Amino acid sequence: MTATLVSIIGPPASGKTTLARYVAETLGAQLVFEDFESNPFLADSYTGCDSAALPAQLHFLLSRVAQLNERHWPGDGIVVSDYGFCQDQLYASCKLDEGEYRFYFELADWLGEQVIPPSLVISLDASIATLQKRIRDRGRGYETGMDEAFLTEMRKAYNNIERELPCPVIQVDTDAVDVLSTEGREALLVQVREKLV
Repeated sequence: MTATLVSIIGPPASGKTTLARYVAETLGAQLVFEDFESNPFLADSYTGCDSAALPAQLHFLLSRVAQLNERHWPGDGIVVSDYGFCQDQLYASCKLDEGEYRFYFELADWLGEQVIPPSLVISLDASIATLQKRIRDRGRGYETGMDEAFLTEMRKAYNNIERELPCPVIQVDTDAVDVLSTEGREALLVQVREKLV
């Protein structure tokens, strides 16, 4: 028996980390955060330095494989991650040139066999205006390059990847559902519990 993985995905500033904390706390689950702060290439990648794109993606890939590796996965319980392994390939397809992406994909495909697949994915979304406001409010300097075109591409890519996931997906429009409110959270947790039965 292995612990159940619930992954929360969505474009930047859609609310993944905030919701992951709540879901994990409510379900008594272990919490796994995306390790973006230790990625030394991330800021340069987001600000348009082409030579940083591949190293940034490889750093994320190796970090996620380490966190979600089946060899040291808990034997029981629930684990909630504020990212999905699937989203790494999504970013790579948007940030890398054709040759880099082929190299990345071969490595990711091989390493992905070592990763625990999610039993449930919660996919968050929000309008471009909402995402831009949240990005401004949280003030991460390297995110200032996330313009409307980039966020539009991200939202489209997430919609496409949802259809390919081999597990149940709960879609949440965070413009319509306030996941910070008690009512919104409780309604979402009802769906999560139903899917995990």
